[in-house]
Amino acid sequence: MESPHVKLELSGAEIFGNLDERNPPVRLPNQPSDASLLALDIGGTLIKLVYFSDGNEGNEQIGSGNAALGGELRFVKFERRRLDDCLEFIKSKKLIHSSGIVTGLSDGHLTIKATGGGAYKFTDVFKEKLGVSLDKLDEMDGVVAGANLLLKKIPGESFTHMDGKRTPIEINRKNLFPYLLVNIGSGVSIIKVTGNKKFERVTGTHIGGGTMFGLAKLLTGCTSYDEFLKLSQQGDNLVLDLIVKDICGELACQKQGLSASTLASSFGKVINSKRKLSDYRAEDLATTLLSAFTYNIAQISFLVAALLGLKRVFFGGSYIRGHASTMDNISYAIDYWSKGQMQAIFLRHEGFLGALGALMSYENLDVDDLTLEDTKEQVKLEICHESSKIPDGMLMTEHHENNIFPYLLVNIGSGVSMVEVIGKGKFERIIGTHLGGGTILGLARLLTGCTSYEEFLELSQQGNNLAVDLTVGDIYGELGYPKHGLPASTTASSFGKVSSNKLSDYKAEDLAAALLNAFTYNIGQISYFVANLSGLKKIFFRGAYICGHTKTIDKISRSLKYWSKGQVQTTFLCHEGFLEALGAFWSYENMGIDDLAAQEVIQQVLLGSPYTGGKASLPLRQLYESNDENFNVEIEKLQHDNAELKHEVERLRRENEELKAKLEKSRDD
Repeated sequence: MESPHVKLELSGAEIFGNLDERNPPVRLPNQPSDASLLALDIGGTLIKLVYFSDGNEGNEQIGSGNAALGGELRFVKFERRRLDDCLEFIKSKKLIHSSGIVTGLSDGHLTIKATGGGAYKFTDVFKEKLGVSLDKLDEMDGVVAGANLLLKKIPGESFTHMDGKRTPIEINRKNLFPYLLVNIGSGVSIIKVTGNKKFERVTGTHIGGGTMFGLAKLLTGCTSYDEFLKLSQQGDNLVLDLIVKDICGELACQKQGLSASTLASSFGKVINSKRKLSDYRAEDLATTLLSAFTYNIAQISFLVAALLGLKRVFFGGSYIRGHASTMDNISYAIDYWSKGQMQAIFLRHEGFLGALGALMSYENLDVDDLTLEDTKEQVKLEICHESSKIPDGMLMTEHHENNIFPYLLVNIGSGVSMVEVIGKGKFERIIGTHLGGGTILGLARLLTGCTSYEEFLELSQQGNNLAVDLTVGDIYGELGYPKHGLPASTTASSFGKVSSNKLSDYKAEDLAAALLNAFTYNIGQISYFVANLSGLKKIFFRGAYICGHTKTIDKISRSLKYWSKGQVQTTFLCHEGFLEALGAFWSYENMGIDDLAAQEVIQQVLLGSPYTGGKASLPLRQLYESNDENFNVEIEKLQHDNAELKHEVERLRRENEELKAKLEKSRDD
């Protein structure tokens, strides 16, 4: 039996109805109305459907009036646990058959195009309950094809979002490539797109939407991601987040040119608090989670774009949800770290890229030059595999004064600071991350009730992160994702397997192991990107939150070995038990850091995240443009006090010079 000719006619396509609506239909005025088009993207947590409707469902009347032409592409999603509801929807809408035309035929069998890991896991279910086979398309191929389709064929699809304002962006279709595509699903994939059917998945992170939602269930008791987003709009992250002012005070911030409101450590205030999880408002916890992880995704995206020399970054994925604070956080962070040289751009149908790509993959589908083919580009892994071996002696590298420079110094305190040291007395702080030791311990106290970092580390040694972490095998099955070299045991989404919103359903040891796994790998990944961007081949790690802990050191080492392919030297120092080595290694003479600079590097958390947030309803720039009278009076007082302190410092310096002169004179005598 021959397959019918299926044609997707996109001429005259336009977004239909309310432009502010989530996932609005796309009107296709020249599409043959008898076409039967259905495609699925079955991901780790959501099932996305794209299908064509002639507009006559429920006696609706749309289109040009020509009975043979006109209809809409419609977009629907279901939670993956509601697979039966999805199957019933397909039946009720009669999407398998339409006017006698079948979706597709393969060797005489009815087929539906599908992508995502669930297309492999649920093949038998679709065969049994719908009588159809799933014709599987590679997920990355589908995501890229879907993005290119929207950007090249659907006017009004892309926009920017800053300070709550959405601004449409007109894309020059002849100058679209190259661009960076960041797809935020349960995990995050980052793809460099250089043309139609030309792309490379350059990296990804296991800290994505599944991580936010998993932790949100445990911390707030929410049962849906939309409920979590609603909670996040009503909270204040400063209840739990540690900011620079909390560490060094207002005057020290002014002296160093740091914003007092810079986010130093997400959940960092929890570590010194006696409050329990039940003492915090769900709204504040949700706001803190959202800011913590959206900033992290934006930072990694910026670093990758900078490494690739790309100025334009598109964000897609079902976990964006058109949510204003999510997009504002990402936009503000990209603008901040790139100093205005990069722009975050969003898509109206961001969650349906894979399903749109699958829709285009029907054998006879005719869509200009957008028809899919398998990419031949090499694809890099998302996160290093647990079985990666650390070469013997990797942590025993000897360093001498003549070969130590330049290097990257990564200090893991409550937050993480990264300093490039190029010689004696020559160093520059580069960047940092707000997801540091304070985040690990803060979340650990809330989730496990532990009272110290040592107790948390001991718990993590006894747990199994796979009890809560979503793996590639959980999404794709026991064979993993072989086309892109991802074994089944690879972590796809930290905390992505969390299904219950009852914290008591999970062991404290497993939660501790998952926390350590998530954030040590994240620190290792960011450290490598920063070193690579600066052309550095040596990275030194120190800080109170390493504590000589073998598993912490091992996980960071694995991450660095994986990302750098063994080309970066990784060395650890921890003052507990290593005072003599620390004194020799950290000497100002050998390290090139003078007394004052050393104090600043060691004592402070530098450049975590660009913006603290505060109450979710407060627009970003209001924090910097406040005209409150009391605020201005306080600033004047601080400026006066600062001036007096400067005079005092200058007096002490003069006395110091005089004492030095007298000492030298006495030595000469």
